[in-house]
Amino acid sequence: MAFLGVLALVATACGTQDDRPAGPTRSVPHAMGTAQVGVDAQRVVVLDTGELDSVLALGVTPVGTVSADEATGPQSYLGQQAAQIGQVGTIQSPNLEAIAALQPDLILSNAVRHRDIFQQLQGIAPTVFSQSVGKSWQQNLLLAGDALGKRAEAERILAGYRGKADEVGAAFGDPARTEVSMVRFMSGGVRLYGAGSFIGTVLADVGLGRPPIARTDRTFVEVGREEIAKADGDLLFYAGYGEDGRARQAELSAGPLWQRLTAVTRGAAHPVDDDLWYLGIGPLAADRVLDELRSYAPGTRD
Repeated sequence: MAFLGVLALVATACGTQDDRPAGPTRSVPHAMGTAQVGVDAQRVVVLDTGELDSVLALGVTPVGTVSADEATGPQSYLGQQAAQIGQVGTIQSPNLEAIAALQPDLILSNAVRHRDIFQQLQGIAPTVFSQSVGKSWQQNLLLAGDALGKRAEAERILAGYRGKADEVGAAFGDPARTEVSMVRFMSGGVRLYGAGSFIGTVLADVGLGRPPIARTDRTFVEVGREEIAKADGDLLFYAGYGEDGRARQAELSAGPLWQRLTAVTRGAAHPVDDDLWYLGIGPLAADRVLDELRSYAPGTRD
């Protein structure tokens, strides 16, 4: 596609999609209205990590995706499933020209990240937005299923996930008696993740308890280094986001306040993959997290 043609395409802010796509379509209600999506849509571009996880779980390999930041590619836990997908910028800054050049017939994202560029995106291809991210990952999977004509498969995936979550909970005996703390080191501080997050929903579906500070519908609560005692739990899982986050993790986890946490002194504080536990936000990640959680149930570890 010629450069000027691409610029013209991304500058178009179409209010309707009546003349696109050619051929049969399905109406897909979503956060920004209703999209007319071709029933044989195959060239899919996804603009967030949850959408990437979801479409791969549904058996579709997108032609384009974004990375969490400029230094990384798709989530590492996806491995070869995502290795050959074209890169179209970052979550914060999708490259509209690169998206248009891929000639997609469907774009998937969410209003939290990309509300401001929705008009430009739907000027490129039918665009379906979920309302939110994180806690809503199961509803977002169903929406992706609607857009791709794979609703029944999305429902089957979720039924399997819920059954597996029940099995993992049973491995803990009375899971509510085990309080699980989720700690994420960022460049600017420390986040303790609550019920309003992807990982919070997985822990809730297993039936695990949460420490007092995590019993919130918020995605996370920021704490300072002097408040690190609030991160304690019967089980504690921690990760660092990016190089700066991992540097902060190394610094604070070597300090006396962290070392005095009960979970640390009992050997119940464990590093986890940030890509998987915090960025995955979809059924493939949830399934892997359940496998890892099961390995921490009583009697399963030496």
